[in-house]
Amino acid sequence: MPASPRSSRQFSLSSAGVQDLMNNPPKAGAADPAFVGRDWHDIAVGELVDAAEVRFVELDTGVEDATNLLMDSASTVLLIRSTRNDTSAIGTFDYRDLNQYLLFATGRLRPDEEHLAFYQDLAKKAQQGQEIPVRDAKALGSKEPFVVLPHTAKLTTAVETFGGGVHRIVVAKEGSDEVTGILSQLKLVNFLWENGRSFPVIDQLYPQTIKDLGIGSQHVISVNGDKPLKEALALMDKEGVSSLAVVDNQLNVVGNISTADVKLLTKSSSAPLLDNTCIHFISVILSTRGMNDGKDSFPVFHVSPYSTLAHTVAKLMWIVDSPSPSSSGPPTPSIPSAVLHNPLHVASSPQATPSFISASASPSVSASSLPGASMSGRLSGVVSLTDVLNLFARASGLNPNDPAETRRHRRRSSSSSLVRSSLESARSSSVDVSKILR
Repeated sequence: MPASPRSSRQFSLSSAGVQDLMNNPPKAGAADPAFVGRDWHDIAVGELVDAAEVRFVELDTGVEDATNLLMDSASTVLLIRSTRNDTSAIGTFDYRDLNQYLLFATGRLRPDEEHLAFYQDLAKKAQQGQEIPVRDAKALGSKEPFVVLPHTAKLTTAVETFGGGVHRIVVAKEGSDEVTGILSQLKLVNFLWENGRSFPVIDQLYPQTIKDLGIGSQHVISVNGDKPLKEALALMDKEGVSSLAVVDNQLNVVGNISTADVKLLTKSSSAPLLDNTCIHFISVILSTRGMNDGKDSFPVFHVSPYSTLAHTVAKLMWIVDSPSPSSSGPPTPSIPSAVLHNPLHVASSPQATPSFISASASPSVSASSLPGASMSGRLSGVVSLTDVLNLFARASGLNPNDPAETRRHRRRSSSSSLVRSSLESARSSSVDVSKILR
């Protein structure tokens, strides 16, 4: 195995440089002139989306083809339609679905008695080398609500919907099913961040601390870095979450793994990674990102519960306490507690596992030896995009659903082995929240 090129390369940022970046996060950019002076309550969701960004697959598209399209596109989700000529969507295919299919393909997704025959039939097809269509892959489970809004719906409806725990909204042309774009939580938070000064109700929240605002949850799902990667993937599927904090034996955060990272597991040569540790997989993620970006990458960014909302939004976002005394890393200067940055994998280009990384190797890697491990601290909570948008909704006099209930529904859906074997009925079961939210 050739030596890693990382061994002869200096870190792009010193520890002081990373610390400065954490203490002084990027500021919001210039506001879009199109929205200056406008009341955000009157802005339509259609103004924030672009039909050119939408990618479709059909019900009969093979999972392998759908996966390749997902990885080759800049989007984190593909819309599913019945036929190639349709302009309407009946479902979605994203990295959560890919993670679930990966668990099925490796025998780690267990059916209940009612659906055992379906699993066995699907497994037989896969073993015979038959193409598995998206239709069948989606039948393995469904966690994400499929929500549709007309393009004329106002941002207030979107904020209220996202604040209740929905992660994305399909935008359709008023009076029809024709899709005009997809609005995600991240895109909306970014829009409100960039144009905050035009929206006083929201802008006045940014200088306040996340502790004073009372946002975030102490119920955090994490995995020990020494656990096999397959356990982390199964835990994400079971809990219906898109990322996990990876911690050491003292619960100090050493990184995170997201469902988007399963793109590194789609090659047969990557199969041994499933039985290797989560810490080893983090090294694979960072090496891949370093190759892609041309510079080394640190796994941890964090902020304090006493940091402002602006600081937190700029980071996004696992909360941790100060490094525990038994941690081998030095305490983080000037940061009594912290939030670990959840990498925005939606913007990263898919890459295969680097050739210089042995997937089957079991290196002796400790949490403290990872770049950035000493910059972290003890995990104590999490702030999500849902929390931020729920705060925005309540501050604006809206009444979002309880996101905890949405999470419970997602977990119940994850624990159910199967949903409909066909998505044909999804058209009638999709939710147009503009009709139920006022």
